[in-house]
Amino acid sequence: MKDRPEGFRLYEYGIFTAALLFTILFCVCAGSVGIPVKDTLTAIWNSIFDLPIPEGISKSIIVLVRLPRVLCAALIGAALSLGGGAMQGLLRNPLADGSTLGVASGASLGAVIAIAFGISIPSIPFGGTMVLAMIFAFLSLIIILSLAYRLDFSLSTNTIILIGVIFTMFTNSIISFIVTFAGPKVKSIMFWTMGSLAGSSYANALTLLFALMVFGTIIILCSRELNAFAIGEENARHVGVNVKRVKLMVLISVSALTGVCVSIGGTIGFVGLVIPHMTRMLTGPNHKRLLPASLFSGAIFLMLADLLGRVIISPLQLPIGVVTSFIGSIAFVYIFYSTRKVN
Repeated sequence: MKDRPEGFRLYEYGIFTAALLFTILFCVCAGSVGIPVKDTLTAIWNSIFDLPIPEGISKSIIVLVRLPRVLCAALIGAALSLGGGAMQGLLRNPLADGSTLGVASGASLGAVIAIAFGISIPSIPFGGTMVLAMIFAFLSLIIILSLAYRLDFSLSTNTIILIGVIFTMFTNSIISFIVTFAGPKVKSIMFWTMGSLAGSSYANALTLLFALMVFGTIIILCSRELNAFAIGEENARHVGVNVKRVKLMVLISVSALTGVCVSIGGTIGFVGLVIPHMTRMLTGPNHKRLLPASLFSGAIFLMLADLLGRVIISPLQLPIGVVTSFIGSIAFVYIFYSTRKVN
């Protein structure tokens, strides 16, 4: 049996890119109202080059509603899956994902405060929710890393996980307190916490793309170091890895990605936990292959999950977090059972 190649090959990028583009097109065409592929491509092409769109083709559905939503789903799925794969490698914990550090709960707290108290930014839909969620995600990261650094100068894995769990419990208690007195806003808060991409815009997609290009690149560039972490932090240090610097870079990058994703899409669970596991079964544990594959797989998975949420109880929409949690929990049980059976 031949060993898997060290890195992601060019033809593999081509296959994943083709699958990604096909899924984007399929998810834009499908929905409560089906749209032919030709009309979809015509509307997108003519919108890009500012050409008139023929009568009978709904520009509002294709270009203004579905396309930005599908793009946001792809970018959030890619970011969450990439972050989950990196965290599992960094912490050497199969139950880790982008929310392990507690930044996701901090972002959720910011969004809940914005919804409960009606904080908004004029002319920007959901602007107050998104901005406050990002601010709280950033503040949460500072608080968590400061506490971890104070308690353990070496920033050990156990300390980081413990601080993350405690901080998550603390912020969840504050969220519950706010919900108790939120009155008529409870429904909006609960819907947001279940995850939703309704109302996604191209501005949201650009924000996600920028975050993924910056922080995702940092994570992928740390692939070699993450491979070294698999044999333990002490051994990684012996082979020349600056453990503390790499750990901080990955933690900050994953936290930033998670905070941006939560601020735009709400709480979407299991993507960062399950997708890297499933991808690892195909690519192996080498992060030079695992991380790029997880990025593509997460994007495809979340687009299909969002499509399922749009059509399964049409004309109503099921929150995307409900779909991912249902699918993810079943998939995780299957993966856990298969792994135990092999061992």
